[in-house]
Amino acid sequence: MAELAGQDVLRAGSPLRTPRAAAVAGILFSVLLISALVLLKISVPSHPEVPGTWLTDSRRRAAVAVALNLVPFAGIAFLWFIGVLRDRIGDREDRFFATVFLGSGLLFVAMMFVAAAIGGGIIASATSGVPAAGTLALGRNVTSLLLNVYAMRMAAVFTLTAVTIARRTQIVSRWLTVAGLVTAVLLLVAVGFSAWVELLFPAWILALSVDVLAAGRAGRPAPRTSP
Repeated sequence: MAELAGQDVLRAGSPLRTPRAAAVAGILFSVLLISALVLLKISVPSHPEVPGTWLTDSRRRAAVAVALNLVPFAGIAFLWFIGVLRDRIGDREDRFFATVFLGSGLLFVAMMFVAAAIGGGIIASATSGVPAAGTLALGRNVTSLLLNVYAMRMAAVFTLTAVTIARRTQIVSRWLTVAGLVTAVLLLVAVGFSAWVELLFPAWILALSVDVLAAGRAGRPAPRTSP
């Protein structure tokens, strides 16, 4: 009993258990990812009339480079967000949903990094001239599939599991669970119809982080489930 009490004291004093750490990480991730996605959307048209034309525009090329450089920091913030959020859930975390929650989050970050690396390779090769049409088309298609199809589907799975965990543990507001369900469904079925649907995921993470931060400032403890 004394050993368990000592562990509880250590947990209570751990700075990672404060909601503010998760909220700050989530807000940072959302701002960085939204900035990167918006820069990419306005700098690289989905259906350019002349393939590779944007590579000859120094402003667009610089905007894409900035967006790609923001991606690693967004990924780091997202991993921090996952870790602190799981620590906040603590012993109430279900193993099945915890596995899907963590796995989908890691896959999302990995695919986002790979897509950014391919885009960075295209930018780097453009310094010596516009790449061949076939090379450029392959790079664009692979990047688009990784980001729009696979990464966003993993983001949808992450949102679904996060909503399920939040609903069972009651650590966030109810309206956020509804918004999360809508976001997940749209990411699963509508991401191919409009590229701007991708912004729903970081926007939902931003709302979740603000809610967690507000709950922490209000000093409302997360409700405990009955043994």
